[in-house]
Amino acid sequence: QVQLVESGGGLAQAGGSLTLSCATSRSIFNLNAMGWYRQAPGKQRELVATITTGGSTNYADSIKGRFTISRDNTKNTVYLQMNSLKPEDTAVYYCNAQGAFTYWGRGTQVTVSS
Repeated sequence: QVQLVESGGGLAQAGGSLTLSCATSRSIFNLNAMGWYRQAPGKQRELVATITTGGSTNYADSIKGRFTISRDNTKNTVYLQMNSLKPEDTAVYYCNAQGAFTYWGRGTQVTVSS
């Protein structure tokens, strides 16, 4: 069992930055991949970014060049640095972990005002 706790969400102005953190309840070293997803009102949950144990990353086209995912195995934490935020980035952001099972955090709200 892996518990994921997101933090760092909040209100930002367009063009601003936020950093999300996902703290896990155990070592992330042996998890296949971790990632961030988001769900805007009335829309399906969508992939934002993922990072594997080896450090390979994958990004949604809509956020490429603006967001950066990283992981700190010593702190069992995954981060999402979000720059040049746009109103369309407004959503609940969820942390995800892929191991023997799939785990989800409860989400953190990000609101970007124009």
